[in-house]
Amino acid sequence: MAEEVDVVVIGLGPGGEDAAGRLAEAGLSVVAVESRLVGGECPYYACVPTKMMVRAAGLLADGRRVPGMAGESTIGPDWAPVAARIRDEATDSWDDKAAADRLTGKGVRLVRGHGRITAPREVTVDDRTFRARRGVLLNTGTSPAAPPIDGLDAVPYWTNREAVQATEVPRSLLVLGGGVVGVEMAQIFSRFDSRVTVVEAGDRLVVNEEPESSDLLRTVFEREGIGVRTGVKVTGASHEGGEFTLHLEDEALTADRLLVATGRRPNLKGLGLDAVGLDENARQIPVDGNMRAADGLWAVGDITGKGAFTHVSMYQASIAVRDILGEEGPPAAYRAVPRVTFTDPEIASVGLTEAQARDQNLPIRTGTAQIPDSARGWIHKTGNDGFIKLVENTEWGVLVGATAAGPSGGEILGALAVAVHTEATTTALREMIYAYPTFHRAIEPALTNLTT
Repeated sequence: MAEEVDVVVIGLGPGGEDAAGRLAEAGLSVVAVESRLVGGECPYYACVPTKMMVRAAGLLADGRRVPGMAGESTIGPDWAPVAARIRDEATDSWDDKAAADRLTGKGVRLVRGHGRITAPREVTVDDRTFRARRGVLLNTGTSPAAPPIDGLDAVPYWTNREAVQATEVPRSLLVLGGGVVGVEMAQIFSRFDSRVTVVEAGDRLVVNEEPESSDLLRTVFEREGIGVRTGVKVTGASHEGGEFTLHLEDEALTADRLLVATGRRPNLKGLGLDAVGLDENARQIPVDGNMRAADGLWAVGDITGKGAFTHVSMYQASIAVRDILGEEGPPAAYRAVPRVTFTDPEIASVGLTEAQARDQNLPIRTGTAQIPDSARGWIHKTGNDGFIKLVENTEWGVLVGATAAGPSGGEILGALAVAVHTEATTTALREMIYAYPTFHRAIEPALTNLTT
């Protein structure tokens, strides 16, 4: 017999967990289904532990910058406290009891297992079936994906999950993929004295960002001793005698470890989407402005294709909750989605890149200012690599995109994200008072440098 409830949430990443808790607190009967860890990828394998790794690597870099600036320094990297902090403070040894207790404490019924839609507003978990009066919310997230390279499936490579659980740093590391995960991990392990090479099939690192960001990272990486191979084809992978090898068309690269960071796939297989007229082989679930995917079905997070970020999932969850509760509110808007790559320098962006704006045939002009040329950049000196780039829609006189690359780039981005979100005019931005001497003050010359 099916059990009647108000809402079933399948997948408890940040958005699903938040939505389930808020719906229960609003008085609804909520069943939340999770086959892995409550909280999803972010607190256990991504956002939280990787930023602990970034912080530790940054401290080492700052220590190495002391000579010539503030005295002398001797740096001895030690991964043990990093691994301990991830284990003890971030993940409780990859145990989700605290998160599960927090969720059930709000009145949510947690069901462990794989949830499958078996009819509209109906979910089956093993031998239990739940019929949802209001509907079903999906937040099943994504999993690491590997490219179809000969021999790779037989190789015990790392993904972000294994890298985060590492208890020691490999003497050498090959990173396959030059996207966000790849570049962050490359710099982290390099700063802990691993010999690192990044291998990217595309013609540049962080290909979804501005070309200037790619050039900046490559320059910094090569200066720090990180090998960068872009525009190369990997023809095979092997593992023999404890050594990993990537076979390129004209050379072979070897290392003690291989990290595959070539993207992620949506967790849609086996979800029963065909029961509600959707395709489980699709790359994403189309949703409207209220996060509705079908009658009585909502989806949030990575599977919607609106940005694979925790902050997007949480934003969408708030909209879905409001819609499920029958409350009024504005539909989702994605013109000012912020994103940060936590390398050193940080690469922080919002809205459209120049190329994306031109692809949309928008009338634009761009302006750039170099961080080292700013007062704060000159004061900061070592480690001051970076720039600010603005993309303006000249018809409306507003920013449609911006990049803040440099020290604290993600924090500088806050001001630019507000400008893009509120559609503040560039005239108004020019009339602002920018605190001196700050990194964000470089926004001012970038505005002055706006040209077609």
